[in-house]
Amino acid sequence: MRRLPPLTALEAFVQVARLGSVKAAAEELALSTPALSRRVQALERFIGRPLFDRKHQALEINSDGQRLLDDIAPALDSLSQALENIQSGGNQLRLRLAVMPLFATQRLFPHLGRLRQQHPQLHIDIETTPHAVARLGEGLDAAIVLAKDIDPALYAHQLDHEQVYLIGRRQLLDGPHALNSPEELAQQTILLHRDMALSFDAWKDAAGLPDLQPLAIDNYDSGQLMLEAAAQGLGVAVMHASHYEQAGDPRLVRLFPIHVDSPYRYFFVCRPRALQTRSVRIFRDWLVGADI
Repeated sequence: MRRLPPLTALEAFVQVARLGSVKAAAEELALSTPALSRRVQALERFIGRPLFDRKHQALEINSDGQRLLDDIAPALDSLSQALENIQSGGNQLRLRLAVMPLFATQRLFPHLGRLRQQHPQLHIDIETTPHAVARLGEGLDAAIVLAKDIDPALYAHQLDHEQVYLIGRRQLLDGPHALNSPEELAQQTILLHRDMALSFDAWKDAAGLPDLQPLAIDNYDSGQLMLEAAAQGLGVAVMHASHYEQAGDPRLVRLFPIHVDSPYRYFFVCRPRALQTRSVRIFRDWLVGADI
């Protein structure tokens, strides 16, 4: 058998090629930038030709590097899968996923049965922990989060782009205490999710009332509780269109149908290296294709 370069050098090359950044690849492999660069250079010496074009402090993969990546990346993925199979006994894959409770109940769980049918070997440990992004790679493989944007060092796939709705109990629309104009929100309590702190500001700007001050703002960390609080008349919830539509709660109505693009979106996120594991790739591909 022909002598092969060190696996660590191949791994370093693939990470840099896939991420397009020495710094990001070094973070993924828990190496210093100089150490990772030495591994890439060792592979180039072994092959006898450069695999990247050096441009200032950036590396850009060249045609030889791209050809090598296309040839060896599937083999490395297969090797990773083989190791996963032997670790799991060959008949089970496990994904450690963080997801927000309302997204899970409204949009994820109704479709998980199809995923189980397609991939019965995949099992998912689900957490509703806060600060999920900070725990990626440390107890979590991936997360579905609500955010304005995602750290570019992470892999992220945007799942939607929604409108902001004001949601209240039905009596606010057609009862004796109905709200007749947005200005009357000054006498209402606004219910805000901690992960959507700017959503009410976005709604006020779209309504042409940037200086509107409600009676109070109550903060929640649960969308489900916000919907129930609104239904019980405890305030007006500022949430996404899908939160209202999929709740299907006859006690609730949308107030003041003003078009407001939300500054927040749901994202599937993981560390780039996690995409090398079969469980993460299966779930990511299914989630993207399922139109959830």
